Amino acid sequence: MRRRFQSKTYDEINITPLMDTVFFLLIIFMITAPLLEYSIDVSPPKMEAAEIKADDYTKVIHVTKDKIIQFEQKKNLSMAELLQRLNELKQSRNSKKYKFYLRADRDLRYGDVIDVFKTIKRAGFADISLVTEAEQ
Repeated sequence: MRRRFQSKTYDEINITPLMDTVFFLLIIFMITAPLLEYSIDVSPPKMEAAEIKADDYTKVIHVTKDKIIQFEQKKNLSMAELLQRLNELKQSRNSKKYKFYLRADRDLRYGDVIDVFKTIKRAGFADISLVTEAEQ
């Protein structure tokens, strides 16, 4: 009696292509996430300006013409909430390395911009710059 060799069937699903796809999507999201920083509509004033070089110690605070404050993806912050978040950031090890950019709408009152500026100063940060759009 002759025996036939039967091929083994595998009951497992090969997940290698799935893992490749997941890692590819993860890399895409990691690259594009920092580019999504300007999520609210703010029109800073136009003037001659240098480009912002962002790093881990660069923080941007947005203020719309309706006085809506956004900091680190949190919208509608009050001055007290902004101060609290800045104080939490101040407790970190390298708090002296932080550089703040205040991106305020051109139609916002000057006094409102100064209020946010003073809140950042009150938290103990000294390196603050105002963001403008480059003239065309």
